[in-house]
Amino acid sequence: MSGSEGRGGRGAGPVRIRDVSGSLTRQAIMIAAVTLGVDVLAFALFMEYDPAPAVWSWAVLAAIVVVDAALAGAPRLSGVVAVAQAAVMVAGAVLFAHAGQAGPAEPSPVPLLNRAGMLISAYRVGAWLNRAPAVVSLLCLTAGAVMRPILGGAPFEQGRFLLNVLGDALLPWLVGRYTTARRAYIAELEQRSEREQAEARQAMAAAIAEERSNIARDLHDVISHHVSAIGMHAGVARMRATTTAGAQDLTASLTAVETSSRAAMLDLRRLLDVLHGNPAEEDSQPGLDNLPELLDTLCAVGLRARVSVHGVPSRLPESLDIAAYRVVQETLANALRHGAGGVAEVELRYDRAGLTVATSNPLGANAPAIRARPDSPHRGLQGIRNRVTMFAGSTSYGPAPDGNTWITTVTFPLDPS
Repeated sequence: MSGSEGRGGRGAGPVRIRDVSGSLTRQAIMIAAVTLGVDVLAFALFMEYDPAPAVWSWAVLAAIVVVDAALAGAPRLSGVVAVAQAAVMVAGAVLFAHAGQAGPAEPSPVPLLNRAGMLISAYRVGAWLNRAPAVVSLLCLTAGAVMRPILGGAPFEQGRFLLNVLGDALLPWLVGRYTTARRAYIAELEQRSEREQAEARQAMAAAIAEERSNIARDLHDVISHHVSAIGMHAGVARMRATTTAGAQDLTASLTAVETSSRAAMLDLRRLLDVLHGNPAEEDSQPGLDNLPELLDTLCAVGLRARVSVHGVPSRLPESLDIAAYRVVQETLANALRHGAGGVAEVELRYDRAGLTVATSNPLGANAPAIRARPDSPHRGLQGIRNRVTMFAGSTSYGPAPDGNTWITTVTFPLDPS
């Protein structure tokens, strides 16, 4: 993985994936280097206290360097490294004890040549190896901790022997086992949490699907029946009105009701498809190109409206085109319900920043609530705001300063690219 990809470039995911293997390798090298430095320093201090022949000194120092450097190796070799550490400790104690540096009546000191390497080796075998190899390695380390003072000629002290076994072998080995168990426990908790979250998401998805199915069933069984009945009765009334003299206005109104009911049934079928999870066809939803049909339908039921376009129209994304159409549809429906007649104005303004849809219509005297509380949460206006918010747009609505005109303005931002 290159550096740019690791930092979340275009070809990489949003989350940076850490190279765990490489991190462990670097940490192992650092631990081995520090361990080697500690043991070499301890060896140098011991040589100042009780120098030995150069040949033995250089041989033991080379052995310490080799076994401590091996701590940076693969974890599967931890047992071999532990045995080598124990052997170096015992061999060094024997060599320095019989180097002939101390007097015959004075016992030679038993050096702790690679104690840091012993501690790290005990931890590694406890943390990385399975039970049987880990126990065998522990026995080897324990044997080295016990044999070092015995073969080095130190006087037997029960407390010191026990301290060597517990401190140099058993304790770091137990810490390694504990670390592995804790890591496994945390991994189990994370897996359990992931399973619970997945189950919760599945349960929520199932509940949503069931609720959508219930809503679709209610819409189909109740609302679609009533809308179909409205369309059927309007058609019958229209055919009877055509045989009645002077009923042209009634015929036009009934035709508008019949047309609106068919359009409502079409929108209802689209909604049912969405609730049932069936993908809608690309051209099943109306857009701004369908505004002339919308204006004709509203004109038939008594609302005159005209559309003016400013700027150069640009091709909109399908979802935004549908949302803009629904905004115009809702604002004109409000003008039909609460307006005072006249002409409703619809302005579409295109510029580099986005698309602005502004509608205005005279307010009728039958809308006192709107006049008194222009900021009250009406369902239609709230629906407009929700649609616009989905596209990170802005919405404003309310009466004009003169109080006689209702103005609704929404802005959809557009990507300049």
